[in-house]
Amino acid sequence: MITSANRAKATLKVAKTHAKVTDTRKDWAHKLSTTLISENQAVYVEDLAVSALARTKLATSVLDAGWSQFVAMLEYKAARSGRHFAKINRWFPSSKLCAACGIIATSMPLNVRSWTCTCGAAHDRDVNAAINILAAGQAERLNDCGA
Repeated sequence: MITSANRAKATLKVAKTHAKVTDTRKDWAHKLSTTLISENQAVYVEDLAVSALARTKLATSVLDAGWSQFVAMLEYKAARSGRHFAKINRWFPSSKLCAACGIIATSMPLNVRSWTCTCGAAHDRDVNAAINILAAGQAERLNDCGA
């Protein structure tokens, strides 16, 4: 198959653009993971099912962020620096669990970004999940140490 010179030039240009985006994403992930590991004694992340999220409306967000690659960087940098790193089980109800009283909301679609618990505490979904992941990670770490 014979292709034109212009098509070959266009293919090369697209390949260079993709390489630049990949390098930029990887550079950002390296810088952020290095900062997180150097500034914290322990880092906890939720073990997300990235392959399952790739089949939903969140596919471009999850895949563009390079979550799996970022978590791998955090893990090896934590081990290299002597920091504690742990993944929280993906089935842990981090966003549905009230950080104030511990009640688990029955159902919460992804479009609900803030909610109020029956105890009266108002929660932002992401902040509440972060608080719960931190608490679960610290509890798991205490269990690992035999406390």
